[in-house]
Amino acid sequence: MGAMAISEGEKRLLRWHLYIAYIAIAVGILFGLLQVLSRARLLPPMPWYDYYQGLTFHGVLNALVWTTFNIVALLALAVRASLSRPLYSLSLGWTGFGLMTIGVAAAGYAILTRQANVLYTFYPPLMAHPAFYLGATLLIVGSWVAGANVILTYVAWRRENPGQRTPLMTFGSIVVFVLWYIATLGVAIEVLFLLLPWSLGLVKQTNPMLARTLFWYFGHPLVYFWLLPAYVAWYTMVPRLAGGKLYSDPMARLAFLMLLLFSTPIGVHHQYTDPAIGQEWKLVHAFGTFIVTIPSLLTAFNLMASLEYAGRQRGGRGLIDWIFRLPWGEPAFAGATLSMIAFAFGGISGIVNASYNVNLVVHNTSWVPGHLHLTVGTAVTLTFMAMATWMVPYLTGRALWSRKVALANMYVWFVGVMIFAVGMMRGGLEGEPRRTNLGFSPYLLPEWMPFLVMAAIGGTLMFIAGVLFLLNMAMTIWFSRQPAQVEVPISEALHTAVDAPLAFERWRVWLAVAAVLIVISYTPVLTQVLQTSPFSAYGFLPSNPAPIR
Repeated sequence: MGAMAISEGEKRLLRWHLYIAYIAIAVGILFGLLQVLSRARLLPPMPWYDYYQGLTFHGVLNALVWTTFNIVALLALAVRASLSRPLYSLSLGWTGFGLMTIGVAAAGYAILTRQANVLYTFYPPLMAHPAFYLGATLLIVGSWVAGANVILTYVAWRRENPGQRTPLMTFGSIVVFVLWYIATLGVAIEVLFLLLPWSLGLVKQTNPMLARTLFWYFGHPLVYFWLLPAYVAWYTMVPRLAGGKLYSDPMARLAFLMLLLFSTPIGVHHQYTDPAIGQEWKLVHAFGTFIVTIPSLLTAFNLMASLEYAGRQRGGRGLIDWIFRLPWGEPAFAGATLSMIAFAFGGISGIVNASYNVNLVVHNTSWVPGHLHLTVGTAVTLTFMAMATWMVPYLTGRALWSRKVALANMYVWFVGVMIFAVGMMRGGLEGEPRRTNLGFSPYLLPEWMPFLVMAAIGGTLMFIAGVLFLLNMAMTIWFSRQPAQVEVPISEALHTAVDAPLAFERWRVWLAVAAVLIVISYTPVLTQVLQTSPFSAYGFLPSNPAPIR
């Protein structure tokens, strides 16, 4: 772990972040099950169940709440452990937690009362209750405060250690929060200046195209806000869990920096079919999108080399024997490594989404959520579940309740998501729409049914795995009587930080480069949007086809 033990106050703060995350995913996966059964016509109509309310709950709770609270807990602990110093301020930590929790409660109220059936992307002209937009704002502001606590911890360490290289675990964590600050500027402007005043009735009309563009300025780096904490775990924890070492620390730093630079100025690839943006700038963003495949390929090489080293250290021989020598019976390792495998397929399908012409085949079809569940739904979520098998014991002092249940959780989720993703993506190639109450719709085509049933089978397995996870965590927190004997797994590297260029530590330079790239890529786009799309859209409620005037 490190020279300085974590305090009980810090443990309590991080535990509560995990508790909120677990409540969120408990509700989120329940609605996920209802949706996938409903789409396959395996769920009868129920008066209390609203498909679009459930879809909003599923997206908001799983993609925004589960992830954000987990990320804050994991990265705060990572920085705390790798720097071996206390968090900058417990008061700041609790302030961030309080703001995020109040935000979740406010948005949850709006969704629960069916006043915010706008899905997690909340595109206008669909209008939500002001509490939804206020809740989203508080969630983001709270995460800013939590991020500031982590960054200030690093700044204090840097003052005391001016000549030392930043530990990779901290380096990656700082990149995550810096990227988050850059990304959330877009959605903050959208909510505070376009949506909240509109929802409050202060203005009658808004600009949907401008709102969509600001959302996707945020929406693509949001993917890396989800993913990079998993990278932190893969690079800095999994090699240790495997019994080996990270192959290259400098290569990992390069991957983090490339994603910091290139994940934001490419958001228009989510808007290939939108009017108001010229084809030339859509093409520029398409080319930029393929640049982010480079750090993904670097990560694949680095991690596979690390796992091969671990397997050979455990006695592996030949081309593939080392794979079977890895500790597949350890839940933390198995879950994280299975999430890497899922991410490989998620990355391949993402290249299809990013392609300027091929995207039109899958745009707004069920292919897209199939892809998303391989990335944030597994690469991220299964990594968080895997890390929880040591984080919860570490923070509670109670041993994991059941290693067998944890293993079942990891493998059942992986099998389930593979079945689910194939069903969704194959259906998408046949034109099956996404975000549609398909099961109760008269235009459901018979040729979609095999894929809908396949997705329902996979989704049911994922739900079962989620229940196993929540059961194991609840039993560990409340009923485990054995003391925990765990530490934060911090990996060593074969090629260490000493081999990394000193320029990697020059944060001001990288922030300046990131800003220049954003200005170059988004100034023409925003100019075109403002010139061609007026503030002329009245609000609509999902339940009423008439605009609100």
